[in-house]
Amino acid sequence: MKNIITAAIMLAAGTGIASAVQPDTLYIPQRSITITGEAGKAKDLVAILYNRQNLHFSDPSAPRFLFFDREGKVAMGIGGYVKGTMQYDFGGAIDQGASFVTYDIPVPANPAMRNQFFANANQSTIFLQMIGRSERFGTYEVFVRTNFSGGGPTGYDLKLKMAYLRVGYVTAGLTNSVFVDGEAGTPTIDDQGPAGEMSAKNIQLQYMPKIGPLTLGVSAEMPSAGYREDKLVQEIKQRVPDIPAFIQYGWNGGKSHIRLSGLLRNLSYRDLNAGQNKFATGWAAQVSGLINVIPQLTLFYQGAYGRGYARYINDLADADVDLIPDASAPGKMKAPQMSNFEGGLQINATKNLFFAASYSEAHLYGQQILGPDAYKYGRYLSCTAFYNLGEDLRVGIEYLRGSRHNIDHSDGHANRLIGMIQLTF
Repeated sequence: MKNIITAAIMLAAGTGIASAVQPDTLYIPQRSITITGEAGKAKDLVAILYNRQNLHFSDPSAPRFLFFDREGKVAMGIGGYVKGTMQYDFGGAIDQGASFVTYDIPVPANPAMRNQFFANANQSTIFLQMIGRSERFGTYEVFVRTNFSGGGPTGYDLKLKMAYLRVGYVTAGLTNSVFVDGEAGTPTIDDQGPAGEMSAKNIQLQYMPKIGPLTLGVSAEMPSAGYREDKLVQEIKQRVPDIPAFIQYGWNGGKSHIRLSGLLRNLSYRDLNAGQNKFATGWAAQVSGLINVIPQLTLFYQGAYGRGYARYINDLADADVDLIPDASAPGKMKAPQMSNFEGGLQINATKNLFFAASYSEAHLYGQQILGPDAYKYGRYLSCTAFYNLGEDLRVGIEYLRGSRHNIDHSDGHANRLIGMIQLTF
């Protein structure tokens, strides 16, 4: 069969940014291995398998192995990738395996952690995706994805990354938060990603309809909050789901979009001094998107500001600063102010060679009660080159520069070189 002549071929080869594929222009790609069934009757289902909407660059591309039923009503794909990296830290190191988290940079610098060599393969991933069609419910999708990072940054235990059921515009299960604009993230080898990038996966019930060039989204998501406890505060279970929502306008065949997002959180805690359960309101507003300026150049951007949404920010997700003590009263907590932003670009030099770069920051405000060595902001710079050796084989090299800055103006720095090889199947 012929190769895909639209954006789907870019997805299969991993050479650039692409949007949803129109079913009436799609052929079953040569890279796919069709096991059984009538593939010709399931072109629209294959189009869904090759749709990259709301996915980050690091998310796996379409499955290599395809199964179809005889009536063309069900398509199932098995895919993933094997990814191996080698890295060398110099001028400061981060003792978090392959993760480059600027929050974890030692301040002051640790002479024993000035340099480090590390190799890793636990971000390799496997997924199962099934697309079906029914007269009663329309199109439905089942998706399960795992990798091997369950044992922590240096472990290799199996970990569930995503598991959801989608029927029409409704999705239920574990998937990217509606507050996360996956397509707006700059390509990196580093799976952690830029300090100020929005990244969170939650159990949720979401509704995401499309109306012409507009996409709308709203969800109720399982809350998770990190506390800075003291003797007068006790962590309790959250009682209200996180509520994110967005409106997105797309153009240029879906290769460009702008998204406005909002997030509302009710963060519960127990005030032991007053003997009461209380809550603080968290919220955030975000603008994000990407612009395909010319076929060879794509720009990425995202920025947010609010209170108590740290677990959605790459650099602060594990910092336990969604709630911190409020100096105005014993036992009282507050959702501190914070902000984050990222800007990046991708340049497609040739069919198989492309470059990416990003700059990002994450900031925390009003945290003086945590002490002079408390985190104030982190910076992240990435410069990356990718080359496709074959249709599914990619190599890359990346330079990362990170810094952590504290309230007392002390700081720490880290530099990293990463080499990567990745085989997609």
